[in-house]
Amino acid sequence: MVMTERNEKLKAPKSPAQRAAADAIKELRDSGALDGLFAKIDAGTMQLTGEGGFVPGLIKAALERGLQAELTEHLGYDKGDPEARFYANSRNGTSAKTVAAEVGDLELDIPRDRDGSFTPRLVPKGERRLGGLDDMIISLYAGGMTVRDIQHHLVSTIGTELSHETISKITDAVLDAVLEWQRRPLDALYPVIYLDALIVKVRDSGHVRNKAAHIAVGVDMDGIKHVLGIWVQDTEGAKFWASVCAQLANRGVKDVLIVCCDGLTGFPEAIETTWPQATVQTCVVHLLRAALRFVGYKDRKSVAAALKPIYTAVDADAAWDALTEFSASPMGVKYPTAVKTFEDAWERFTPFLTFPPELRRVIYTTNSIESLNYQLRKVTKNRGHFPNDDAVIKMLWLAICNIEDKRARDRAKERGRARGVKRTAEGHLVEGQITTNWKQALSQLVMIHPDRINPHL
Repeated sequence: MVMTERNEKLKAPKSPAQRAAADAIKELRDSGALDGLFAKIDAGTMQLTGEGGFVPGLIKAALERGLQAELTEHLGYDKGDPEARFYANSRNGTSAKTVAAEVGDLELDIPRDRDGSFTPRLVPKGERRLGGLDDMIISLYAGGMTVRDIQHHLVSTIGTELSHETISKITDAVLDAVLEWQRRPLDALYPVIYLDALIVKVRDSGHVRNKAAHIAVGVDMDGIKHVLGIWVQDTEGAKFWASVCAQLANRGVKDVLIVCCDGLTGFPEAIETTWPQATVQTCVVHLLRAALRFVGYKDRKSVAAALKPIYTAVDADAAWDALTEFSASPMGVKYPTAVKTFEDAWERFTPFLTFPPELRRVIYTTNSIESLNYQLRKVTKNRGHFPNDDAVIKMLWLAICNIEDKRARDRAKERGRARGVKRTAEGHLVEGQITTNWKQALSQLVMIHPDRINPHL
C-alpha cells in the first residue's frame, strides 16, 4: 500500500549515506575545521543561507563537481589528461543554467562535450527543479496551503519564483500514486467497515457547491484499520453507492460482516446487493447527535441521560420499552423530535442491540473516522473550494499521508527512551491503528458467524 510504504520509510533507521553525513559533520566540528566558518557567521561577514549564502554555494559546488565527474565518465578520461587528444570527443566549456532548489535558485555551470552526446543524470536536461523542492511543495500542499499560498511562500522564504501552472503540475504528479492506492487489492474479508463523510466545496459546471467526500475505513482480521478509499459523491443515492460497493468488490472484498455508518440514502440497499449477509448498523453517536439537535442547551444533559437506557438496553424489546417511557416523560413530550429520530432509524439501529458488550464497544461509533475528519477539516478549511473531484481526493490522500508521517516521525524520536520516561508522541491516527479490545470482539464474531470467519483465520 502506498501510504504504508511512506510511513515505513519514515520509521526506518537512517541510511548509510545519512549516517556518513552526520559522522562527517561531527568529525569536522570536533577537529575544529569549522571554527573559522562559525566565527565568520557570528561576526556577520558570511551569510549562511539565501542568495550568495554559504549553503547554496556549497550545494552549487557539489553539483558542479558531480556534473564534471559525470562528464569524465562519459568521455573516458580526466580533465587535463595528456592522452585526451587521442579521444574522439572532448570537453567544450560550460553553459549556464538556473535550477530551483530547497535553498533557493542555483546558477549552475553545466559542462558540455564537443559532439553533444553528454546527458547529465544529476541535473537532467530540461529539468529546472531539484527533487527536494518538489517534495517540499507537495508537503506544503498536503498541509492545506493553496497553490497561490505556496507560490508566495517560496518567493518570500527561499526566493524561488514558480508559476501557478508549475506548482499545479508538481502536485498533480501524485495523482498516479493516488490512483494506484485507490485501486490496490484489498482483503477478502473485513469484519467491520466504518463510513463517514466530510463536506467540501467543489466547482461543478461553473458553480461551487457542497459535496460529500466519503472515507471508508476497514478493520482487518488482526484488528488493524486501513483507509480503503475516498469517494466524492457526484450523484444522489443508490447509483453512487452501487458504484462504490462494486469497486470494493472488484478489488477483492468478498464479504463484510458489519458496516457502521450514518444514515445514507441508498447505501443499505447497495450493501445488501453486493454483500447480502452484511449488517448495516447506524452509528449510535450520530443517532444521538441527531436526537439532540433540536434540544435546548440547558436540557441536553438531561435528555442525553434519559436516552441512554435505549442504546444500553439488553435487547430490542427492552430498548423499545425505554423509548416508550422516554416519549411519555416531560422531556419526551417537550422534545418529540428526539423520539422521532430513534423511531425513524429503528430498523438500522436495532442490530446493535443483538451484539454482546465487547462487540458493541467496537461498532458503537465511527470515531476512528471522525478523529480523522477533524484533522482533515483543519487542512481543508483554508481552501475556498476545489477545482474538481480529483483535487479533493488528491488533497485528502496527501493530508492523511502527511498526518501519519508526522506522527511516525514523532514516535521515531521517542523510540529507545528509558522505561518510565513519559512519551508524548501520538499513535496512528487511523491507518495502521489497532482496534481497542479487538481480540474479545473477534471472539464474539467467531461465535456469531463461524462459517464466514473461520476460513479466514
